[in-house]
Order: sequence, then C-alpha cells, then structure tokens
Amino acid sequence: MSQSPTAEPASVSQGRVARPIRDVVFVDGARTPFGKAGKGMYAETRADDLIVAVIRELLRRHPQLPPERIDEVAIAATTQIGDQGLTIGRAAGMLAGLPKSVPGYAIDRMCAGAMTAVTTIAGSIAFGAYDVAIAGGVEHMGRHPMGEAADPNPRFLADKLVSLDALSMGVTAENLHDRFPHITKERADRYALRSQQKVAQAYAEGKMQPDLVPVAIRSAEHGWGLASEDEPPRPGTTLEDLGALKTPFRPHGRITAGNAAGLNDGATACILASAETAAELGLPVKMSLVGYGYAGVDPEVMGIGPIPSTERALASTGLSISDIGLFELNEAFAVQVLTFLDHYGIDDDDPRVNQYGGAIALGHPLASSGVRLMTQLARQFAEHPEVRYGLTAMCVGFGQGASVIWENPHYVAENAAGNGAHL
Repeated sequence: MSQSPTAEPASVSQGRVARPIRDVVFVDGARTPFGKAGKGMYAETRADDLIVAVIRELLRRHPQLPPERIDEVAIAATTQIGDQGLTIGRAAGMLAGLPKSVPGYAIDRMCAGAMTAVTTIAGSIAFGAYDVAIAGGVEHMGRHPMGEAADPNPRFLADKLVSLDALSMGVTAENLHDRFPHITKERADRYALRSQQKVAQAYAEGKMQPDLVPVAIRSAEHGWGLASEDEPPRPGTTLEDLGALKTPFRPHGRITAGNAAGLNDGATACILASAETAAELGLPVKMSLVGYGYAGVDPEVMGIGPIPSTERALASTGLSISDIGLFELNEAFAVQVLTFLDHYGIDDDDPRVNQYGGAIALGHPLASSGVRLMTQLARQFAEHPEVRYGLTAMCVGFGQGASVIWENPHYVAENAAGNGAHL
C-alpha cells in the first residue's frame, strides 16, 4: 500500500496507535452508456470488459495518477457468476492494466452495490489504510438476470420472515401504491414523462456525454460498432403512450414498463482519494464525502428504504433535509421516488431533484447505478456554486435503503445569499 507523504502521521498513545480521520474526496467518475438487456447493444459484450473500459478511461483522464499508487479496486455486481464472477474487482484491475500489486475485491448490496463500494472504500481512506482507490459496479442483466442461480432459504417463506412479494421488485412497487393510494398511476406516469424529457434535454445541452465512455461492441450479425450513448431513453414518449402500457405485475395495476426502470447492462467507476493525496498528486476534487447511512425496511415495500437511510445520514452529519440543495434519487420506480418526495414535502417537479433525469429513462443496471448518481451530482455541483450539500440515494432489493451526502467544493456562500439551498 502506498503512503502519501502529506498524510498526517499516526501517533502512539498508551501503546495504541491513534489514527486521525481524513477527509475523503470524489476525484472523478465515468460510466459506459447503458444498454437494454437481452438483445441490446451489449448482447455479445462481456460484463468484465464493460468495467475494464471505465477503469481505463479514468486512468487515461488522470495521467498524474501513477497506477501503482492505486491501493484498491472495489467493484460491485449483484449476480457474481460467469463474467461477473472471479472476484470482479481483482479481475477488472488486472485486465485494465493495473500492476499486479494492486489488490481488488467484489461487493454486493444488490442495487446499492456501487454505492456500497464507494462508502466502504471511503471508510478505508478516512481510516488511513488507503490513499487512493477505485470503486464502482457492473451489471449485465442480459447475461445474468437478477437472482440467477440464487437458492433462497425456504425458511424465508415457511417461517414468514418475508412475504412472497419481496421476491418481485415490481410487486413491491405495487405494494407502495397500495400503502400510499394518493400516489396514483397518473401521477407516476407524469413523473416518468418528466424523467424522459429531462434526459433528452441533458443530451441536447451536452451535459450527459462527458460522463460516458465509448465502448467497442460486436455483433455476429452486424460486425463491430461503438456504443456512445444510452440505449434505453425514449425521448418521444407522451403521457398517452404511458397510459396505454400494460401492468404486468397485477391486473389493473399501476406499475408499467414506462414508470419503472428497465432491465439494463452497464458499468460505472470512480476514483476516491484522501484530500491530502489529491492535493499531492494534483487530482481534481469534484465532491467531498460528508456522511452516509444504510437502513433495512420490510422487503415487501423495499422502495421506502431511502427514507430511513436518509434519516440516518442526516442524523450522523447534523444536517437537515433543508440543507440539501441537489438530489440524485435512483428511479427504480416512479412511486418509490414520489414516496420519498412526499415524506420530505418536496414537489414532484422540484428543480433540485434529478436535474438530468433518472433511471426511468436512462436505465438501472443494478449494482452500477450508485456511481451514476454521483457523477451526475458532481457535474451539477460545478454548475451550482450556490449549493453546498447534495444527496445520492436509492432503494435496495430485499428491503434496504442507501443514502450518501456530499459537499460541493465549488460552494461560495455569497452566491447562496437569498437563495438558500433552493435553486
């Protein structure tokens, strides 16, 4: 493990090493364009090659970071078999050309895999075990559907530890509609439409493209190609289109393919460092980690998870929801985001929320999505120096929530005068 010469040294007190807690910064993040699972653009592309492409791009963008200074590679995948197995963090690091001295590991918290990779690595940096590391996630749902080869213990159902509903994410979203009947299908469809519109606008304004890593793809039928933009968005979507879609999880239900994220393939990764190491190496600082929280909820209503996880994150940092000036919420389902917004008294079309759109339009390749939220928040921080704090949050399959609070290094207090945290 490398040691930054600028890091504050540990001290020995009564025979025990006292380690100072260090600030952790988000240097940069990138992702592949997201594809449609099944017969989409990555149908004949390996999952590990997707994450390798992102790691290589991060290294290319930051030549001032010597590869041998990277202390760890933590990569998440929900289904850790096949080309997402073999300790994907270690395999991807080696395939990306990192020295064999750089270790790596795999991590799983289903949808919050990449987010957990980030907070786990961040804790190690804060503790002083690492100086700089890579964290991210990959999911090829076309090759590896969620739950593939899983063998749930029969006691989950026999002992009524969970409802059978917990095994279908779409059914858990229908359950949220049941619990909060004021969140109608029409309201969910309107939210979904805005997500499509915001993604289209972000592309038109060139705000999405800088985060994307072009990926070489091949097809036995069509030959070689290049994936350079997200495949799932439907910019021409109308409210009438959404209203006509089937409800596959329940007859006359409220969840459709239009107000939920799809099944997708993609990879994300980011560079994290101690503030001292970033300064030493001349690495940019796009965000600083403030705090985070994870929480468990009833699996049959897993979409409510970001509420208690955000409460934990706020409590641990001494902040309140009014301090948050930008939100990046993963749109697994529209109803899940609307439940969060209602809880905190935030309007459906609040300009602080998902400025570039979200997973309903872009897609949700499970374990990779957390870092997508972070890269988009980092870009928005640069655009909004009047905002000091931002939140990335998501629900997690099998009944969990995940939330991370970040600070904007571009924040200027004078710009916030009379504006507060609201845009």
